[in-house]
Amino acid sequence: MSFIGQVLVGLIALLHFYILVLEMFLWTTPRGLKAFGQTLESAEASKTLAANQGLYNGFLAVGLVWGLLHPDRQVAWELQMFFLGCVAIAGIYGAITAKRSILFVQTVPAVIAMIVVTMAIYLQTDPPAV
Repeated sequence: MSFIGQVLVGLIALLHFYILVLEMFLWTTPRGLKAFGQTLESAEASKTLAANQGLYNGFLAVGLVWGLLHPDRQVAWELQMFFLGCVAIAGIYGAITAKRSILFVQTVPAVIAMIVVTMAIYLQTDPPAV
C-alpha cells in the first residue's frame, strides 16, 4: 500500500508540474488554448495571471516531491497531507469558479492519495502520532 500511495503522490506532483508548464509557458499556444478552452485573445489578456497561477501549481508539485523525499516518515506524511489537502481545496475552488471537471482532475485524485497514504502509514507497525 505504501508504494501505491507514493506513486499516487508522485503522479499528482507530475500533474502539477505539467499544469505549471501549461500555464507559465504554453498558455497562448494551441496546446494551452485547447487545455483551458480559451481563445487567443482571452489567453493573451490573462497571460500574466496564468503564469502566476502556474507558479503556485509548481509550489504544490515541489511540496509533494519534498514529502516523497523527506527521510523522516512522520514529517513526510505531514508534508504529503498538507500539500495534497491544498491540491484538493484548490480543485474544489476551481470546480466552483472555473470548470466542474477540475474536481475530478485535482480533488478526487488528491483525496484518494490522502486515503491511501494514510492507510499505508497506519498499517505499518509504528504509526505516526497525529
